[in-house]
Order: sequence, then C-alpha cells, then structure tokens
Amino acid sequence: MPMLNMNSASLYYTVKGSGTPIVFIHPPVLTSVNFKYQLEELSKNFQIITFDIRGHGKSPYSSEPITYPLIVKDIIRLLDHLNINRAVLCGYSTGGSIVLEFMLNFAERALGGIVIGAMPDVNDDYLRKKISLGIKLSSKRAINLLAWSISWNNSNNIKLFKHMFSEAKKGDYRNIEQYYRYSLKYNCVNQLDEIILPILLVYGKKDKPFHSYARQLHENLPQSELHLIENVDHRIPTKSANALNQLILQFVTQIDMYL
Repeated sequence: MPMLNMNSASLYYTVKGSGTPIVFIHPPVLTSVNFKYQLEELSKNFQIITFDIRGHGKSPYSSEPITYPLIVKDIIRLLDHLNINRAVLCGYSTGGSIVLEFMLNFAERALGGIVIGAMPDVNDDYLRKKISLGIKLSSKRAINLLAWSISWNNSNNIKLFKHMFSEAKKGDYRNIEQYYRYSLKYNCVNQLDEIILPILLVYGKKDKPFHSYARQLHENLPQSELHLIENVDHRIPTKSANALNQLILQFVTQIDMYL
C-alpha cells in the first residue's frame, strides 16, 4: 500500500499510467475510490494520481486541522515525492474549490485545472444546509451514516457502493468535520481573475442549485470553458464517467499541445 510519510501525517495514494500527470481531489467523507472510473480509463493516456485526504479512507487521523491550504501543501509534497514538477489538478465538489486554492498559491506547479461541480464560496441556503448537516453528523461521530448515505448516492452499482462505503467509513470524524467546516467559510471570489491558467468547468445539467456557481466561475476566470453534461446532477465522476472522461481527455490533450 503506497503511503507518503510526512512529519506529522501520512497520505495513502495511487499512481497509474504514464504521460501528463492529473491529480484528483475528493470531497469530505468520500475517498480516492470516488475516481475509480477516471483511474481505470484515463490512465490509458495520462498518469493518474489519486490520494486520500488526511483522516479519510486509508490516510490516518491528522492532529493538524484540515484546511484547504493544508491539503494543497500535501499535494505539493506528493508531487515532490513523485518527482513531478507540474500537474493538472482535478477536483470534485469541494475538491474543485481546492483546485482554485492550489492555482492561486502554486500556479507554477500547475498545468491547468478541472473543476467538477465546485464553488468559489458557499452563498446559497441549499448548499449551506447540506454542509451544516455534514458538520452536525460528523461532530456526533455518525461517520457510518454519512459514509453510507454519500456512498450510496455517489455509486452507480452495488459493487462500487460496497467499495466506496468500506473506505469512506474508515474516516476520522474530527478531520471530516474540519474539512466540512473549512468549506463553509472558504471564499476566493475576489481572487478568481488572478487564475490565468486554463480551467475546465464541468457541471451536471440537472444540478440546478450549482448552476449559479458555474456561471460565476465562468464569468470571472480569464481562461475557462464551461460544459454542462446532460442527464446527470452533481455526482458526475461516477454517474456520468464516460462523458467526464471524454472532456478531460480533450482538455488535457489540448494542454499537451502547448507544452
């Protein structure tokens, strides 16, 4: 089991394939298993890197509180460990917000970003309530309930559900709560115009509560392209994997052409 051992924590990670590196970032409770279909398919063309954020899945509890800057620094440590200078960053939901944080602070280590159903801040009641529920349940140590619900909603078959659930329920309630809490207060809206690298924005056409975030990012990021995938809501990596993988393939191939 590949582990990156750091001074105060360890990260579980996987690497598959060769070519342009793409790092995938998951939201709270879920783990790197969320990108199973991307790991399998896109590794035919690129070097796919997934990892479990501290206190999630196979990555043990972190005594240092989970914040976006900490996750970004861990990604830098992982890239250094793998001798990778620059990579494409791809994040799902709050993981996409971490992509924005990464590109604001370490643009020199990025080739571009892929944002799947993400937000630069939380400014609507629907999302605020969902995150607040995650905070409440994790603070009460109800990780099995959270893991079951989120894994069930994000899986497209029983086999994947069992795999996602078995990994998600390993998470530490303290680190999961910290991840949720940080996502609720994060705001990089006024800095979006500073991100000048190419950004692919991917949202589900049925994910209407997130369409305002999609427009906000598209209007404020200087080099963004926006795609709405038909017949899917928020859970794109697993529920619309083929369409997502095709968009990523096209986007990263375009980046390769300019390297």
